[in-house]
Amino acid sequence: MQQYLDNYDFAGKKAIVRVDFNVPLNDKFEITDDTRIRRAMPTLKKILEKGGSVIIMSHLGRPKGVDDKFSLRHIVDRVSELLGVSVAFAPDCQKADDAAAALVPGQALLLENLRFYAEEEGKPRGLKEDASDEEKKAAKAAVKASQKEFVKKLASYADCYVNDAFGTAHRAHASTALIAEYFPNDKMFGYLMEGEIKAIDNVLKNAQRPLTAIIGGSKVSSKLAVLKNLVGKVDNLIIGGGMGYTFIKAQGGQIGKSLHEDELIPDALAILAEAKEKGVNVSLSVKTIGGQAFENDTPQRIFDTHAIDPEWEGMDAAPESIENWKKIILASKTILWNGPVGVFELPNFAKGTLAIAEALAEATEKGAYTLVGGGDSVAAVTQMGYADKVSYVSTGGGAMLEAIEGKVLPGIAAIQD
Repeated sequence: MQQYLDNYDFAGKKAIVRVDFNVPLNDKFEITDDTRIRRAMPTLKKILEKGGSVIIMSHLGRPKGVDDKFSLRHIVDRVSELLGVSVAFAPDCQKADDAAAALVPGQALLLENLRFYAEEEGKPRGLKEDASDEEKKAAKAAVKASQKEFVKKLASYADCYVNDAFGTAHRAHASTALIAEYFPNDKMFGYLMEGEIKAIDNVLKNAQRPLTAIIGGSKVSSKLAVLKNLVGKVDNLIIGGGMGYTFIKAQGGQIGKSLHEDELIPDALAILAEAKEKGVNVSLSVKTIGGQAFENDTPQRIFDTHAIDPEWEGMDAAPESIENWKKIILASKTILWNGPVGVFELPNFAKGTLAIAEALAEATEKGAYTLVGGGDSVAAVTQMGYADKVSYVSTGGGAMLEAIEGKVLPGIAAIQD
């Protein structure tokens, strides 16, 4: 039975909280962006304020075993500073019995990186490249068997479970899905998870019309399921970035050396046909800023997107395309944005993406609901200082994509079941 953070009685209880503290560290192990830590603070502070103690668990990076460069000890001081209490550290997430038992109300404990154990992800490690199918099957079965004990140990530390890690909600890992089974009447979402779920529902289930989705990025293949799910739900579908050129070529356009996927042309045509059948307005780039090479300082030229010279490649949406999209955005009541509309990592070809961020901020100010998700999209609104000028900025790129695809996320289902 799902509980709720605001209503639950934490007094005298220990809460084990799954957060996403997978933050970037420099070569001196200094945090270069603590956004994910800060986003978890309201949940952790609420538990402490209500008389509970917190056992914080997370992963960091993709270690293949114990590796100090992925140790969460590097972030303890920052977590303590933001939480306002001295956070204790357990150097082994599976040997924290005494540290957890010693917690009193108002105290916090951070467990070492969950992924130091293969059981967290449930995937075998160290298999030889030439391992037989039988050896792979046996290794997987062994990890799954020991995973039960791994989860049982984590659950033994606490009285209740809180999942506040949306960034890993699409993974059926030990700490995001399996552990909830040990707390059938004492499991809940944290504030971050509640916010993410509400934001996605505002777009996919409760949208005010017109509903517009802006989908960008480099490849159709990475967003094909998203496009297929959205084409039946939105009023406007703006397709930008590298993936747009596959659609342009599918319509007979000359795209030069622009990124495209010939094998997905049938899928692109099917999406366009379905959109036409359902009355969905699909808007592609009409003018493209081309470059002669995939470099920041390469010469630039503006082309009609359907007529790019053979030796040039599309690198960014030109002003005319942006103006078309801006009109659609400002006429919309609900807007979803995932993915850049140009080569955002190259500053000279980031203008289109930054212009989309600006348009979303303006739409929000005029009363539209705007949801932004995906690394470059989030970076764009953040760089321009618009992160607090859109309705919601998602913390989970992969999780958000799978939710938009219409998939059930294991980390969410485990709480709601």
